Amino acid sequence: MGEFDLIERYFRQPVRRAALGVGDDCALLRVAPGHQLAVSSDMLVQGRHFLADTDPSALGHKALAVNLSDLAACGAQPLAFTLALALPSADPLWLEPFAQGLLALAHAHDCELVGGDTTAGPLNICITVFGEVPASDGRSQALLRSGARDGDDIYVSGTLGDARLALEAMRGQWPSLPAALHAQALQRLHRPTPRVALGRALRGVAHAAIDVSDGLLGDLGHVLQASGVGAELQIAAPGRLMACGAVALDACVPPRHQLACVLAGGDDYELAFTAAPGQREAVQAAAHA
Repeated sequence: MGEFDLIERYFRQPVRRAALGVGDDCALLRVAPGHQLAVSSDMLVQGRHFLADTDPSALGHKALAVNLSDLAACGAQPLAFTLALALPSADPLWLEPFAQGLLALAHAHDCELVGGDTTAGPLNICITVFGEVPASDGRSQALLRSGARDGDDIYVSGTLGDARLALEAMRGQWPSLPAALHAQALQRLHRPTPRVALGRALRGVAHAAIDVSDGLLGDLGHVLQASGVGAELQIAAPGRLMACGAVALDACVPPRHQLACVLAGGDDYELAFTAAPGQREAVQAAAHA
């Protein structure tokens, strides 16, 4: 199967929001008046970011989800994305579920595939995503890493540490982990939920934000460094911050290791953000957006 046949069969989609999509030398994007364009790019490489036997549908979902998570962290509305794909072979049994997983998430966020490239090579997935964020009078409403202030509260969406626990269980580290908890952790690893609606709702509420992709301590550290502030974290029961739950986990994973998963696990794709104490009710409202 040639490159253009592959694109036509699996990836060409009608576009509504973009002025021009797949099929020309460039895509043309429409950005709403009074908005700025937000752009982010991530690459997933087999053997480093995912295993060879990873379900292709889950891989398609995750490849886009990690990019949408970046848009969420700056409060942007997804607009479009491009896909660059290196493939060892054009295997329909892999391509069809990969495209289904990718495009299902794209449709859920009204994010249009507008271009990209394919080539032969070791499996490598690179997505660049485009979003828009309001700006007025030269002032952007984008959430940045550099806005945290002394006295801010620190928040994290969702749960942390489950993806690392799943990866360790896949390697045989926790043989007594119940099957239901293992499945729950695997779902968090392979099909993360980008917090796009939360990111938009936090515009004008949060002072700073970042998506938690490399572990809470490391990513929160980026916010602190960019903002020139410090932070204090108090975590009494780390298992309560994991989707699997503290009571169930304590029987098979030591609490100290649960804490390591929560603080330094990575692959969580939740939002960590700061806001003034006076914004607590607004944060609660944003959490239900």
